[in-house]
This record gives sequence, C-alpha cells and structure tokens, in this order.
Amino acid sequence: MKITCVEPLGISESQFIELKNEFNAKGHEFQYFMNRDESPSTLAQRMSDSDIVVISNIRLTADTINACPNLKMFSVAFTGLDHIDLECCRQRGIEVRNAAGYSTTAVSELAIGLMIDALRKITVCDAATRNGLTRGIFLGRELHGKTVGIVGTGAIGTAVIRLLRAFGCHVLAFSRTRRPEVEALGASYTDLDTLMRQSDIVSLHVPLNQETHHIIGQHELSLMKESAILVNTARGNVVDIDALAAALNEHRIAAAAIDVFESEPPLPSSHPLLAAPNCILTPHIAYATREAFDIRADIVFDNVRNYIANK
Repeated sequence: MKITCVEPLGISESQFIELKNEFNAKGHEFQYFMNRDESPSTLAQRMSDSDIVVISNIRLTADTINACPNLKMFSVAFTGLDHIDLECCRQRGIEVRNAAGYSTTAVSELAIGLMIDALRKITVCDAATRNGLTRGIFLGRELHGKTVGIVGTGAIGTAVIRLLRAFGCHVLAFSRTRRPEVEALGASYTDLDTLMRQSDIVSLHVPLNQETHHIIGQHELSLMKESAILVNTARGNVVDIDALAAALNEHRIAAAAIDVFESEPPLPSSHPLLAAPNCILTPHIAYATREAFDIRADIVFDNVRNYIANK
C-alpha cells in the first residue's frame, strides 16, 4: 500500500525516516511532506494515488477526496472529524480513524490556564506592566471556591473536573450521558439552563455536531451572571460568536476566553471577538504541546499499522 502523510504533524524528519524505513521494509511505500499546504489542489496532488493518508485538521471536501481514487483509509491526527466530509467517506467505503485521547491533558490544562488568566487578568497586566503602569486599584479573583459548569463530560471534560476539584471548585455538569466516574469526583449533573445560571465559569468540552451547533447562543448567554466567564476549548461553532460578542460588548458577562473559532486562524479583521472587551483569544493551541504531539504520532501510525494488519 502507498501511505502518505500530507503534513509534518509536529514531528522531526528523523522520525519520518524511521517510519519510512519501517513501512518500506514491510513492502509498503511511504511518503511524507515537511510543509503544510491546505490548498485543495496541493492536497489532491499529494494524496492522488495513495491508499492511506495521514492528515490532521486540514479541511477535506468531497471534491478533494474524490480526486483520489485509491483511498481506503484516513488516519486523522486530530480528535474531531468535523473537518472531513464523512458522508463522502461512507459512500466510498473509506475508513476514518481519529487520534482520540492524545490531547486530553494539553486541552484540560489550557482550559484551567484560561480560567486563571480571565480571573487574574494576566494578559492585561502583562501589557500594563510593559506600558509602565502599576497595579493601581486592580483586584483579581480566585479560582478556588468558584462554581464551574462543565458542558460535556467526555475524557477532556472529566480531566478538567479533576483539576477543578484540586483547586477547590464546586462543579456542575451537563452532558447527554451521565458518567458515574464524574459523579464520583463530586460533580453534580444538571440541566443546561441551571448550569448557565449558577456557574461563575462555564467551560465547553463537547464535539461539534447537529446537536451541539450553537449550543451556547443568545438564550444561554442571557442566563449567565454578569460576573461569569465563558471558556471555549472545544469547537468554534458550539458558540454563537455574534451573540457572545454582543454579551461582552454590553457587559452582560464579565469575560470570555476562546481558543477555537468558526474557521482556523488567522481571523479576519472583521471578526466580532477581536473588538470585544475582556476577551482572551488564542489561535487554537489547546492541543499543541510537545508531549501531545508525540502521543499523537504514536496513535496515528498505530492506526495505520492496525489497519494494514486487519487487511
């Protein structure tokens, strides 16, 4: 089989050479590319005669997929799959495997970091210090003792709950499935409206699908306390961005910390959150740590090995 990794995945060329030698020794062809190019024409060219393709979060449309007649399997170096036309893959019989679990620690730690930044205004204070200002009368707030609402109690949401409990937080949870291990951590499941009303911080950890698209919209934001903070390290479209920008501009909530958007950064200059007050923005970095990328590479190429073995 011909195996193609269309982007560098954050691993070294020496690691790719080891992989190339491994697969070649087993009679397969392995090629890799050390630059990321998201243009459909380049992707189609790189994938053109491949049986197996390794890719992360680059968008793959039906046109690009159908330009590659030999495709049998995608090994996706990402947890979510909403960037891939899965219906096309189903019609073609192309197997799609993700890299579940590789970034659980990375994302959960960033979610906590964003909460603390929003509470203590670390980013704001850094800018103030560089501009020759002092603390003045500024007072931050502590994470300890806060009520934090976790929307989605999968692996990442559960990991965030563990960290929050260590900080001494009271945790509310909303999810389509109640997990006994979450309740054992001391979290209390409730409905979404109650969670939005009672939480000092709301942190989102749901996948993007038809049920979760804009799960946080104008109604949900209207229920939040004026002192509350919204944190999103899940998917951009689980939040109605226009409604969030309005809530921030009108000071109906205290702050937001957003790592994910409707499309991958760079953001257009007209993006409503760029001008919104008390809004921390990061360019989709929650999953991006050295440790997570190493784990991801292991999962991705194990998926390839297992697919070949099963065939």
